[in-house]
Amino acid sequence: MRRVAATLLATFLGAITPASPAQSYPTRPIRFVVPFAPGGGNDITARIVADGLTVALGKPVIVDNRGGAASIVGTEIVARAAPDGYTLLNAGASTVFNVALYQKLPYDTLRDFTPVTLLAEQPNILVAHPSLPATTLKEFIALARSVPGKFTYGSSGVGGGTHLAMELLLMSQKVELVHVPYKGTGPSLTALLGNEISASLSTYASALPHVRSGRLRAFGVTSAKRASTLPEVPTIAEAGVPGYEYSTRYGMLVPAGTPRAIVEKLNQATVGVLNTQETRQKYLANGIEPTPSTPAAYAAHLKSEIGKWSKVIRAAKIPPQ
Repeated sequence: MRRVAATLLATFLGAITPASPAQSYPTRPIRFVVPFAPGGGNDITARIVADGLTVALGKPVIVDNRGGAASIVGTEIVARAAPDGYTLLNAGASTVFNVALYQKLPYDTLRDFTPVTLLAEQPNILVAHPSLPATTLKEFIALARSVPGKFTYGSSGVGGGTHLAMELLLMSQKVELVHVPYKGTGPSLTALLGNEISASLSTYASALPHVRSGRLRAFGVTSAKRASTLPEVPTIAEAGVPGYEYSTRYGMLVPAGTPRAIVEKLNQATVGVLNTQETRQKYLANGIEPTPSTPAAYAAHLKSEIGKWSKVIRAAKIPPQ
């Protein structure tokens, strides 16, 4: 009888296994690192999806702005975080650019992160202070050519999307403007609104309210077609630079080594949020297009973009930092 009881007890205990990390995840708040100052497209994109994930996962998803060094500061924080699903990164274009721009990064972009999903994409928009004596892109280019090096443009930082996309535009038109880097698109636009700089190729969502209010003048959007929220503003290609096109893409990364089950749970939750009408409407109102994907698709996208922009940076002869 004792032997039978012992056998039954062992069988019962063996059937009781602790819940897997993915089954219980999350059990505490999640940190969503934005590697730029508040107010930029990266920040806006993250905050909208964080609100949805807070509901979907049942725990607060808190946006943590850690700007500096063209997103390297915030990106390194996530690379060094515990791979447990509680630290996320909203990676933008600079995540790709920095691979070619910096001789020695404190992390390996492809080795030290695991892709979760693409989040969204948005065009940039070329804006200037209304006091600038130019009302169209052609007039702006002519004005800049007439006095080389006099006018300035702001960016989110050296090597960021707003820097490289603007440099490509200037090179194509053989125009010289003085680059003034900031710690994010938000500070750059603040400087432009204060007439401290002449222009900026800003992320669309950040500049949109200021264009609508008349505090900034828009010369063109960088997408292939006009933005539905500003249909009166032409594309850069329509405004006089045929073939020019650029979009900023955002995606969610976690530290390498994060359990696959947690990555998949994050993917399912995030894709679900991005596919809701509420999130889609919030994104579209800011000129942002949701682009949910599988982890594998985002991984392939990262590799492709790193190869593409590495060639562009070499062609532009931008010296390594």
